[in-house]
Amino acid sequence: MLVSPSCIRAVAFFHRRLPRPLPFLLQPRPPPRLTPAPPRSTMAFSAESAGEEADEEALPAVTGSGGGGGEVTAEEWRRWGTSSPLPAVVDAVVRELLEMEAESGEKMRFGGVGSKIKGDFKDMEDKKHRAVYETLADSDKKLQYFSARQIACRLLGSRGYLCQKCWLPMEDCMCAKLGSCNLWQGVRFWLYMHPKDFLRQNNTGKLLWQVFGIEAAPLCLFGIQEHEDIMKGKSFVSVSEQEYNPHDMKDGPINFVLLDGTWSNSAALYRRLKERWTAIWGEEDIPCISLSTLSASVMHKLRPQPAWDRTCTAAAAAGLLWELDMRPELSTFEFGKQAEAVECSLDVLLDALTARRIRLGRSITRKQRHNRNCI
Repeated sequence: MLVSPSCIRAVAFFHRRLPRPLPFLLQPRPPPRLTPAPPRSTMAFSAESAGEEADEEALPAVTGSGGGGGEVTAEEWRRWGTSSPLPAVVDAVVRELLEMEAESGEKMRFGGVGSKIKGDFKDMEDKKHRAVYETLADSDKKLQYFSARQIACRLLGSRGYLCQKCWLPMEDCMCAKLGSCNLWQGVRFWLYMHPKDFLRQNNTGKLLWQVFGIEAAPLCLFGIQEHEDIMKGKSFVSVSEQEYNPHDMKDGPINFVLLDGTWSNSAALYRRLKERWTAIWGEEDIPCISLSTLSASVMHKLRPQPAWDRTCTAAAAAGLLWELDMRPELSTFEFGKQAEAVECSLDVLLDALTARRIRLGRSITRKQRHNRNCI
């Protein structure tokens, strides 16, 4: 659709420059159109840029079984923004934590950035999880355990505090202000999210499923095998620009995968995708495309970014939709309207986070970091 490859398995989308230039990552072109990826294939991958983890607001302490809710049910899990079943490894870690709490008589306390375990229970849990980690000889099993523990702590620590739809404190819930929009059925966004970005208040990837729905923008969590297998298992079609018919949906939608994590964590997401791509398709390089008209996100005002020419996940998705809208053969699919819906959601998120910071007496001025890269 977007390029002229001999084999398209999916569409790759990167909205940031990697630390070192890679030969298959194309540089943006001046004309307002999508830059073609290499002629081999185009895979659905993107990189998300979130603000640094330290910039996120610390959560208040939550005591006892993650707010007293006990085990995480399948219904509770889905309310956080996914249609997938509760991952078995996450369920197992939640049960471990609850069992430790019952056996020790110490209540779990969560607080700070990322709903970290606090107090005396932290010392006991730290010894236990390190011991479990050492028994796992396989690196993939270790990654799964790491991801599951991060997600489990966030689930238990955010209960009763964060809204399950917008991931903001309940008193700052922005759900009523968010609009919805139908994403054209020929496009699907996959949010490949690092577990440290799961339930982050300033995460922007969540906006895509809030605006378009969880089927049009499904969540895929890094290191969770069930999620990664769903994304891997999608059949990606071979289409060339000459033969592409945007009205012919027999081969299903074109998939765009956006890496959703901080700048440092996005590197881990990218490496894992590359490993799995090579294992499945036998190719060393992940084909990518870049955008030619991408501008700074409004979130850049509030959340630090390594450079002004880098952006957040939602802004990157909006930029892609705008460039699709510029293609004459795609003009009937209202990509511009869909891009505007995403940009409006970014404004709503920025307003909600700004209002909260003002109320709490926190600075709303962007921290100046990596100044040599900024305008």
